[in-house]
Amino acid sequence: MIPKPEMRTRMLAERRLYARSLTPDLRADLEAKLAQCVLPHLLGARTVAGYHPLKDEISPYPVLEALTPGQRAALPWFLDRDARMLFREAPAEEPSPWGVLQPPASSDALAPDVVLVPLVAADRAGSRIGHGKGHYDRALAHLREGGAVFTIGLAWEFQILDAPIAADPWDVPLDAIATPGEWIGCR
Repeated sequence: MIPKPEMRTRMLAERRLYARSLTPDLRADLEAKLAQCVLPHLLGARTVAGYHPLKDEISPYPVLEALTPGQRAALPWFLDRDARMLFREAPAEEPSPWGVLQPPASSDALAPDVVLVPLVAADRAGSRIGHGKGHYDRALAHLREGGAVFTIGLAWEFQILDAPIAADPWDVPLDAIATPGEWIGCR
């Protein structure tokens, strides 16, 4: 089994190359297909949290923009680099402590019942490799203290590995994974 740090480095490089290979039209088409795959699973959701994508990540915005009236979209928000990730109502308009856009501090704080989770790699059982800072694991564990939260990892097809990823004790597994061509139920 490849150690997580080595796998993260390799998969980040693959994701960067893949994203750069996409024309804007093809990327938009793939992200629209991702939304078509995810939206049927959000019918009962009240608040759906997404993320403001890094340039190589598949975007959740086509999903968030297609939510039905009465559903709210949330995005990650950080007070500072050491703070726990919280969720505030979209849109993302201000730089976070890392420079990625996030909602303003004045936006409503929300507790999502569905979280769309970015990933570097995942296996079909729902173990994921993220960027290695643990923000999602801590935030999801905190959200689940207050009730059920359904997690959906979003990925390009190649990011889904057939080989299992060794989970650490603090890793929060995904309930499902969606790609532009596949829905994978993990729980």
